[in-house]
Amino acid sequence: MDNTPVNAAIVSEMIRESKLSSPGTANIREIVRLVNRIEEASGVKFIRMEMGVPGLEPCRIGTDAEIEALNRGVSSLYPMIEGVDELKFEASRFIKNFIDIDVGPQGCIPTVGSLQASMAAFMTAGRADRAKDTVLLIDPGFPVHKQQLNILGINYECFDVYNYRGAELEEKLDSFLRKGNISCILYSNPNNPSWVCLSENELQIIGNLAEKYDAIVIEDLAYFGMDFRRDISVPGEPPYQASAAHYTTNYIILFSSSKIFSYAGQRTGLLIMPDKLAHRSYPDLKRYYATDKLGYAMVYGSLYALSAGTNHSSQYGLAAMLRACNDGEYNFVREVREYGERAALMKKLFVCNGFSIVYDMDEDVPVGDGFYFTIAYPGFSGGELLEKLLYYGISAIALGITGSSRKEGLRACVSQISRSQLSDLEFRLQKFHADYPVMDTEGSVD
Repeated sequence: MDNTPVNAAIVSEMIRESKLSSPGTANIREIVRLVNRIEEASGVKFIRMEMGVPGLEPCRIGTDAEIEALNRGVSSLYPMIEGVDELKFEASRFIKNFIDIDVGPQGCIPTVGSLQASMAAFMTAGRADRAKDTVLLIDPGFPVHKQQLNILGINYECFDVYNYRGAELEEKLDSFLRKGNISCILYSNPNNPSWVCLSENELQIIGNLAEKYDAIVIEDLAYFGMDFRRDISVPGEPPYQASAAHYTTNYIILFSSSKIFSYAGQRTGLLIMPDKLAHRSYPDLKRYYATDKLGYAMVYGSLYALSAGTNHSSQYGLAAMLRACNDGEYNFVREVREYGERAALMKKLFVCNGFSIVYDMDEDVPVGDGFYFTIAYPGFSGGELLEKLLYYGISAIALGITGSSRKEGLRACVSQISRSQLSDLEFRLQKFHADYPVMDTEGSVD
């Protein structure tokens, strides 16, 4: 520790001053704050892999449309809670063109990011039936979803899907659902943090069980189309985004503009709900709302109380971007494919320096290259590895905070790493590998 790329005394002092029990237990924003302080005190620029923020320029189609809307004066007007008509219309077209499901414009509701959509879904669908007081989380997952459920006082159960792929998923899900207390099933696909992608067969299992046990699937598609092994970019032509919505009408889709359009700063997403579910009566909703209809309670109860609508001008920006995709004028998959290419390069550097990929397989095929990947190093827990890497100017988050059963691993995000930083990453990894050599099975150093 006497010759690390970042002054060891500074790192140790910043960790101590953070009051964190361990960097391995810190949430994402706490790691961001800690690394900011270390960078400022040391003057060393980190290889920052802790936070999933876009690393590309925002889609100009959206910003131009938003500027035009602002020039028309929409900022002086409250938006309708259910959203502006042109966004709802284009969202309905987009869902048909790229998922191949039919949802009318009335079921496409703008939200303040997909995170607000999940909060509204938990508030409403998670409390629609008093007998179903628990949400099932297919982990690993985004830690803030658990935080939302804790804030709402809603129970949750979870399991690491990596241990139950393929046919084993059905038995595992059934073991939870047969108890009769599960209101909703939440998962992300592609998965944050592991980048595992559920197969069509696994999504059919989820959809079929949602029908059997009358549970609502909440499908987080924040990384829409970013399983680059399948190009879904041609509107109205297969292949389509994989979705449990092909197998059940008990679904809510969370859609984000943050990653596919690099539009994170505008905090504009969508909550997608089919008519059949929206119009369904849940008498127990009247414990909290003036109506027993799920869709009406979601919009005029939950979303009204949360924010009374979504940023007015950014709705026009999102509408324009969706329209360009629908009309075949903008290929959103091609624009974000850079993330997959970066991931392939970065994973190679880690593996060449003694690291392993934690979530490495999708059933019987290798996990694709995308926005995230997972790493481990022999002899270290995830928390220990994260803390050690801080001295080498590399940041990530521990898989332990995501519900992963693999406590030895870290999640690495590729978005903030430019290609010009890869040589620096290689140097730091080589230094780390030299300082912590890996022993082979015969006891010699590799």
